[in-house]
Amino acid sequence: MKFHYYPDSDSLYIELSENVGTDSHEVASGVVLDFDTQGSLIGIDIDHASNVTNLATLEIEGLPRSIIHFVQ
Repeated sequence: MKFHYYPDSDSLYIELSENVGTDSHEVASGVVLDFDTQGSLIGIDIDHASNVTNLATLEIEGLPRSIIHFVQ
């Protein structure tokens, strides 16, 4: 899992898989889910992310910190 933040568009992309996306669905205003050819969820795009969460204190529970990579 990788987190990509784009400050110019205030967009947060949560990459769940490196598979190529072939389909997207907006499930809420500003929240788009990306799917691969098998229909598996591969990413979540959140527009206006700083309005939704405090990006300075993103927290992840239940995963060992050794496998978490933050990409800027």
